[in-house]
Amino acid sequence: MTDAALDPDALDHWDARYCERDGLAAGGHPELDRAGNELFYALRLGTLLALIGDLHSPAAPLFVLDAGCGTGYFARALDRCGHRVDAVDASQEAIDRARAAGDGPRYTRARLDEWRSPWPYDVVLCVDVLFHLPDDTEWAAALRNLASLVRLTGRLIVTDADTPVPRARDGRIRHRPADAYRAALEPLGLRHTAFRPYGFRETETGFHVFTRIR
Repeated sequence: MTDAALDPDALDHWDARYCERDGLAAGGHPELDRAGNELFYALRLGTLLALIGDLHSPAAPLFVLDAGCGTGYFARALDRCGHRVDAVDASQEAIDRARAAGDGPRYTRARLDEWRSPWPYDVVLCVDVLFHLPDDTEWAAALRNLASLVRLTGRLIVTDADTPVPRARDGRIRHRPADAYRAALEPLGLRHTAFRPYGFRETETGFHVFTRIR
């Protein structure tokens, strides 16, 4: 999944990654083979669908934003489940590949800190993206903007490692604890209501669910 507020070098990195690898490996676990990434995506999708729930009807679909959508795996899956999906990514290569795959999501190239919508979303989803923003200012700006897009009683679902303290890795990754997300989001009216680990091999990452209460 591609970052939001990226400098040109970081954007070049992600565009090249999408050019050099297939969609699953580019946005998934770079150390896994195709079969491993198929399983990794399927497990995350199953947990995500359980968190979102069956809260729509054809007459009143859920409005969902997939923020940092990569080549659109989760966006397409949610669209097939009957939801109305907007999907944004900062990488033009990722967006081009997502559009080429077809189906119903509306894809737009945009940074997470700049995307605006004419309507609030029932669910704003950001999978394996925010920990690719090592700069705390960029991370906070992206998180604040995503929070602003969630309607009352709606949910912001983000992923990060379940770590007690911030942890940097490879110069491009910075994992942050749940307390950092709470400190950023609770003043904006969102309460931390769940954490669901991926439960995949050695991965410490999982889904943090925040619900807008005001």
